[in-house]
Amino acid sequence: MKTVFETKGTCSKAILLDIDEQTGIINDVEFVGGCPGNTIGVATLVRGQKVADVISKLEGIKCGMKPTSCPDQLACALRQAIS
Repeated sequence: MKTVFETKGTCSKAILLDIDEQTGIINDVEFVGGCPGNTIGVATLVRGQKVADVISKLEGIKCGMKPTSCPDQLACALRQAIS
């Protein structure tokens, strides 16, 4: 399943997701905007991981004084995708 999630409160503007619906495995993640080194790094690390595992690891991470971050927004995107 391919989805697009519009982020809120981060430098990145959107997250493109490709999740295998049968296995719950993340096939691909691409951030639109944001800090390239960080967003490419996060996307690379979560590829091949189970959605539930990634949500539990990334949910609630903040960026400085912001109430959210690109990893936290990825957790939100994944949660929305599986609901």
